[in-house]
Amino acid sequence: MKRIKPMSLLLIAVSCLGLALSGCGKQSDDKGKLEPTDSSKILVAYFSATGNTQKVAEYIAEVTDGTLYEITPEQPYTSGDLNYSDSDSRSTKEQNDPDARPAINGSVENIEKYDVIYLGYPIWHAEAPKIIYTFLESYDLSGKTIVPFCTSASSPLGNSASNLHDLASGANWLSGERFASNAAQSTIEAWLEGLTY
Repeated sequence: MKRIKPMSLLLIAVSCLGLALSGCGKQSDDKGKLEPTDSSKILVAYFSATGNTQKVAEYIAEVTDGTLYEITPEQPYTSGDLNYSDSDSRSTKEQNDPDARPAINGSVENIEKYDVIYLGYPIWHAEAPKIIYTFLESYDLSGKTIVPFCTSASSPLGNSASNLHDLASGANWLSGERFASNAAQSTIEAWLEGLTY
């Protein structure tokens, strides 16, 4: 019977360890990732005046492998426009005007190819900003699934999402979620993993 040299045993052990570790690496890379049927059909559309909603939207797009789209106003909001305690500020006037529809710069190309739309926005005066109304009224979203999410320092989601339903009445609306501006990625991911659509 031929004896295996100690050096050969060491090489075999190192090779086996390398294979085992490479397998573990693949598992940890995939852990926590959602596996939608077709990620190319997911759109993550968001409006973010101060960057808080953008952070959440970017992470949702990363986890779902969806396409990220920023809803950008033609006229950007200044810090004065966002002074919610000023009754003459642009944001306050828009939120108090049921017909306000701020213009959007650009549009989503081939929106018909998306089946699921994550729709993100900050809470302004307990509602979604009126630019979200503009976005929803700009497309035929019939048959699509819309998943709203919002960010705020303290205000809850409230009726902000349900008040948008009539603007895309042919869509399937899922319950929305509110996140704090400093929401942990694990919190966002737990919400995403609980969704079914």
